[in-house]
Formats: sequence, C-alpha cells, structure tokens
Amino acid sequence: MTARGAGAAIEAEGLSRHFGAVKALDDVSFDVRPGELFGFIGPDGAGKTTLFRILTTLQRPDAGSARVLGLDVVKDFWAIRTRVGYMPGRFSLYADLSVEENLRFFASVFGTTLEQGAKLIAPIYEQIAPFKDRRAGALSGGMKQKLALCCALVHTPELLLLDEPTTGVDAVSRREFWDLLEKLRASGLTIVASTPYMDEASRCERVALIQRGKILEIADPRRIGERFDRPLIAVRARERMRLLEALRAHPGAGSVFPFGDVVHYTDARPGGDARAIADAVRQDLAARGIADAEVEIVSPGIEDVFMALMQRRGAEAA
Repeated sequence: MTARGAGAAIEAEGLSRHFGAVKALDDVSFDVRPGELFGFIGPDGAGKTTLFRILTTLQRPDAGSARVLGLDVVKDFWAIRTRVGYMPGRFSLYADLSVEENLRFFASVFGTTLEQGAKLIAPIYEQIAPFKDRRAGALSGGMKQKLALCCALVHTPELLLLDEPTTGVDAVSRREFWDLLEKLRASGLTIVASTPYMDEASRCERVALIQRGKILEIADPRRIGERFDRPLIAVRARERMRLLEALRAHPGAGSVFPFGDVVHYTDARPGGDARAIADAVRQDLAARGIADAEVEIVSPGIEDVFMALMQRRGAEAA
C-alpha cells in the first residue's frame, strides 16, 4: 500500500460495518491517489456495496474512519455529496422520464444545468444523444449504463464512484464502458469502481481484492501474479469431472479449480520445479486411465491469486 498523505482522494482506516451477526466490512484500510482508476474486485457479498455506501455518506461505519477529498464521511457528508458522483449497482434512474429529462433533473438536483456539464459528459452523451427523447426504461442495458454514468457526471464531480457498473451488461457494452472510464481518467478524474469480473481488473492502475468484508491484497493488476508462490499447471481432458477427481487425488495436490475449459492445479508446497510437477501430473493421470490429458505450465492471473488468498485465509481462520 502507498503511504497515505494529505493529497489522497480517499483515505480509509479500520472501517467496519455490521448488520446483525454479519460483518459486511471488517477492519478495511486503503487509500486512493488523485487521478487514479482504482478497482475493488470480489464476488457478491464481499462488502463492496457497503463500502461504497459509506464513502458516498449513505451509511455510517460502526468503527474506523474515512476521508473523501479531505472531508470526513460522517461530519462533512453534505459537502462530500456535492463533490462526488455515484453510480449504484442497480439502475436507479426514472424509467418514465426520457434520457434528456433524467439528465436535466439530476443536474438541477446539484444546482447546475445540462449545458454546464456538457463538456465532461460529451464522449458518453454523444452515444445516447440519438435516443434523448426515449424513455429511460426502454433503453438497452448498455445504454442504461451510459445514461446512469452521464447522470453521475453531469455536475462535474471531482471523484466518481461506480458500484458494479457493468453487471448484467453484454461483453461488448462492458468493454465500451471501460473504454469510457479510461478516457475520463485520462482527463484527470479520480475513479473508484467495483466489479465481480476479474477480467476488468486489468483496466485499473491498482486493485483491492476483497472477500467477506476483508481486503486480501492491494496491488498493480499487471504484477499481482508475481505474488503466486508455486508453479501453476493447466490441465485439459474430455471427461472433466473425472479429471477433477483425479487431480484432487494426486499425491501432494494443493489447489484444484475449474478455470474456463481447463483445470488449474498447484502442489500443496510452495516452490518446486514446474516441469517436474507437470510431468508427475501427466504420468499420474495416465496411470488413472486419463490418457487424453493435456498438461501445460501457465502464468497465474488475478483469479489464481484471489483463490489462493481465499484458501490461505480460510486455513488461517480454521
């Protein structure tokens, strides 16, 4: 983690939030640099939405503190709300209003106009302008997301928070949306986005892996694989369930996870010679009657690091 300082866009220390016996956030600390595109990566129920609601002053933490643009999320909530843009995970615009009516309404809420915010939203709005008279509820999923992004930006905020902005959107629209975010970041806007999609992490400058209310790791997504401490083997065979069972029964097996059309395997012990491990796996599978197994050494990605950290934390908790 970087050293925190007065210039951080977001500073969080020991944030916790409970709902009854459920720990939605558990001692969460992190910082976001000005102008950074920062991502929170984790599955549903990891605590991402609760964290975003605290940062946007919609909920109070039970413990810990957070400062957004130098302002305290509890004491300075009115000032924060005028300086940040927030796009919640669920489509929350007015379905019966047109595209333009939604934009003008949200601009008026912040005491500004659509015309005053036109420059910032121009790269996005030009894609939905042909449908400006269409009801928001009649837009496609991708267009709804772009409209919601415009509404979050129309008052020209200094910080943009996006809670799972591409959930339920097709792959092409997801890619276009992140292309837009990169353009906004290039203009100097600080952006914090959460997502359950590991492939979107590579678009961020840093990511925080979060699970069950705890941050497991914060790192550059392009280098996070370096933290993987053992060779990773990808195995493919026609009978996948039989392959999974055989790999889990392999002597010294550590983790065995389905991964797309292959299975990712690691030994229980760190280190080891990758080629020797791959040969041992290949020979053992053949001995178990899986003669068509294709075995190769691969580089670990964010998903592999995430699964390894989850497994390690689970072992520590036990």
